[in-house]
Amino acid sequence: MYAVIKTGGKQYRVAQGDVLRVEKLAAEVGASVNFERVLMVADGDNISIGAPFIEGGKVTAKVRSHGRGDKIKIIKFRRRKHYRRQMGHRQSYTEIEITGIDGRAG
Repeated sequence: MYAVIKTGGKQYRVAQGDVLRVEKLAAEVGASVNFERVLMVADGDNISIGAPFIEGGKVTAKVRSHGRGDKIKIIKFRRRKHYRRQMGHRQSYTEIEITGIDGRAG
């Protein structure tokens, strides 16, 4: 059984027991979070697709940790123009573990 959820402007395919990094959530470590924006739930041959979300669909997860990703470098450069700009960015994330999928409609 797996589901497709939407969080942080991105879509993720999740199954029970999966560990993934999503955009930072406002939740404490060890807390349980619910994702109500479920786009699709598949259980074998039984597939439910929302329009756009499944009503009553819910994915529960446990927050494992918070952190920041690796630094990426942004460089703007114009040759022969004495122009160079450098910048860095580290994106914050929340690591979650999927604990349950409920795809009931209604």
